[in-house]
Amino acid sequence: MSGLFADRVALVAGASRGIGAGTARAWAAAGASVVLAARDEAALASVVAEIEQTGGRAVAVPTDVTDAEAVRVLVDRTVQTYGRLDYAFNNVTGGPRPSPLADFDVAGFDAGIAANVRGTFLGMKYQIPAMLAGGGGAIVNMASVAGLQAVASLGTYVTGKAGIIALTKVAALDYADQGIRVNVVAPGPILTHHLRAAGDYAQQLAAQSVPMRRIGTVDDVAAAVLWLCSPDAGFITGATLPIDGGQSAGTKPPQMYREGEPMTPPDDSRSGH
Repeated sequence: MSGLFADRVALVAGASRGIGAGTARAWAAAGASVVLAARDEAALASVVAEIEQTGGRAVAVPTDVTDAEAVRVLVDRTVQTYGRLDYAFNNVTGGPRPSPLADFDVAGFDAGIAANVRGTFLGMKYQIPAMLAGGGGAIVNMASVAGLQAVASLGTYVTGKAGIIALTKVAALDYADQGIRVNVVAPGPILTHHLRAAGDYAQQLAAQSVPMRRIGTVDDVAAAVLWLCSPDAGFITGATLPIDGGQSAGTKPPQMYREGEPMTPPDDSRSGH
């Protein structure tokens, strides 16, 4: 997509690391001027430095996406710095540690919903008027396959991501005839810092849960976000795009045997266990 987004401006919330940082880099590589937002000022500055070292244009605006005034200032700074806003990726997430529903702390539940639903709402609330002033644009919100199908002990996360999908559909309908497209991505297991920290075994289990038998990459998600904002996706709005290697299509158990052969357990002597 080199040069595809030249003379355009993209805003990425949650851009300090992982998918957000990767998407900011991809947009800059494709020619866009990028505004990076997150709470971690030092991490944002590091990503901006990487982008500038490769000839890109980027600026960091430390922001708490649950704070309405902070988000308003973020969008205002974007327009003041680059003169317009064409695209936004609301890569917001959060929630308490996994727990059975009745064991959730009320404050933790509220914080998770605020990060996901309120954070996405506030982003769109201020991004949309800026885009309308410039003649239109495209927004991509961050959900998860967990927003499509529930996962045990993730009540806050599942509810927050399902809320983002619902909010995306409403925004898409509200502005479909005004030049703004709004879509949502729903990744499955992606190799970010969280999954790296979980270790090799957790990564192997995650890969086994995916029909393609691999974990997704940050680049997989970034490419989908940029495509949804590109002219090639110009007739797509209100859509939820799973980026999950087929996970949301159904279940594909690990293949233990070939057709016509008896099913036998793995040979532990060869597996090294």
